[in-house]
Amino acid sequence: MRGQQERSGSLFSYVSIEDRIPSSHPLRRIRKLADQALDRLNPTFCRLYALEGRPSVPPEQLLLASLLQAFYGIRSERLLLEQLHYNLLFRWFVGLSPDDPIWHPTTFT
Repeated sequence: MRGQQERSGSLFSYVSIEDRIPSSHPLRRIRKLADQALDRLNPTFCRLYALEGRPSVPPEQLLLASLLQAFYGIRSERLLLEQLHYNLLFRWFVGLSPDDPIWHPTTFT
């Protein structure tokens, strides 16, 4: 018997984004290495940014997004942000929750 296609998705998900990424996915190891490198860069980032004013997008997230762009051959920042809008793997890698807003494409310029 043929199953019926259900078009309405649930409004909430109770599965964490961390649980959705397979433990053997290659980006898990890359993320661990990238986090170690970014931790070493943290003091430099702290010196470069002002203590007051409008908060910026964390440079760590921008660098992780740029890694994704290079790994997956994404042609532009606009296409990268489109992927970040709906790709949970990319959101997890960059450190965005499913509900976090996506940056404006000019953030990279």
